[in-house]
Parts: sequence; structure tokens; C-alpha cells
Amino acid sequence: MINIDNIYCTDCIEGMKNIDNNTIDLILTSPPYDNLRNYQGFNFDFENTATEIYRIIKKGGIVVWVVGDKIHNGNKSLTSFKQALYFQKIGFNIHDIMIYKKLNTPFMRSNAYTNCFEFMFVLSKGSPKTFNPLKTKTKRHGKEMLVAGKKADGINNKVLAELKEEKTLTNIWEYAVGLGGSTNDRFAFKHPAIFPEKLAQDHILSWTNENDIVLDPMCGSGTTCKMAKLLNRHFIGFDISQEYVNISKNRVNFLDL
Repeated sequence: MINIDNIYCTDCIEGMKNIDNNTIDLILTSPPYDNLRNYQGFNFDFENTATEIYRIIKKGGIVVWVVGDKIHNGNKSLTSFKQALYFQKIGFNIHDIMIYKKLNTPFMRSNAYTNCFEFMFVLSKGSPKTFNPLKTKTKRHGKEMLVAGKKADGINNKVLAELKEEKTLTNIWEYAVGLGGSTNDRFAFKHPAIFPEKLAQDHILSWTNENDIVLDPMCGSGTTCKMAKLLNRHFIGFDISQEYVNISKNRVNFLDL
């Protein structure tokens, strides 16, 4: 029996088998792709994980799948896109391909530009039921002559229109990583790969409303669960490592102190 607002030590597939069909509003996770980290020997069964994810996500629900690619002998694996295509094959829409840009990445290559990003595949089961777009201030606003109805002939036809004071963010999101960037919870770094709290916050705000249910089936250090609780959403977390579950529970329970 799976209860909301809890974190469980279990394999993600076995945990999801205990969740009813069409139950979860948002799944936000970063899986252990390409064996880039040793998550205490966890063997990632991607296809069965994807099948369970599709079953339990609500119609109109969203999955945010944060992944990158291993570089071996100068060749990128493209595991990220292979996984995205599989999700599409089993019924998901590839609603967006977003970029998580790391502002202070240490991963430099001798013969290529510094790799500073991961993909955030936004998958939807049908049309998204919720989108609360995050906004940013425009540099200028008011009425201007703006290009409108541009066609294949390339002619710029202009009409008088109004620039708004705010605009929706682009799909490239930038975050600092490390202590003070990803989180101020020092003990969270006992986990080898955490993503920024702000990243989790921004997706939870974008794709859910208060009292929705957010799941991280490979919750690691508990970032998704912590931010869901802070934002008045319900959460469920799974991780096969008791050590990581303890870290996650400590982060979530610390909010009650």
C-alpha cells in the first residue's frame, strides 16, 4: 500500500506497481543514465520503468525526464534521445525538449567545448491539463510596429501591436550547481548527483497545482519531494538505497522543524 507524502525504500518498478492507473499528476526525476554514477549497484531497467510511468500518470499529466549522455572515446551515446523515442513509442507526446544549463560546470574537454547542459524531456499523456507559465520582465513594452503574418516570401509585414510587460520564459533554464546553488543542505551531497532545488521548484510550479501528486520514482537525495512539500503538493518518493531514503526523509522532515 502506497500512501502520499511518504518516501519508500524500494525498486522503482515494484513501487509503481502499487500505484493505481492514472493517479499521478507529475513525475519529475533524473534516472541513472549510461552508468555515469554507481548508485550502490542499482541496475536500471528503463523499458519496464517507462511502461509503469505511462500507466500511473494521469491523462493530461506530465513527466519531466532529466538526462544527459555518456561520452566514450569521443562518441556520445545518445541514450537520452533513444529513451525519448521509446516514450513516444509507448504513447507519450514529446511536449517539449528543454535544456538544463549548469552555470558553473566543471566538466571540461580537451578537444571540444565545455559540456554544460542536460536535457529535460517534457512528456505528456495527451494534452497537458496544467500549464502555469513562469514569466520574466521584458526589456521594453508598450505599442510598437511589430512583424506579423510573415510568409514564405520573407516579406516583413508590420502592424501596430503591444509588447507586454512580461513574457514567458524560454525553454533553456540556467541554474548554479553545488553547495549554495543546488541546495544549502550540506548532507544532501552524500548523494553523488543532485539537481537544483530551483529546477524542481520551477517544474512543479509549471505543471501542477496545489494538492496535486508529484512522484519521483528514483528520488535520490529527495529534492523533488522536498520542493513538492514546500509548494503544498503531495509527494511520493522511491529509492532502492536505504542510505538515500534516509537523506531524502531528513530533507523533507527538516521542513517541519
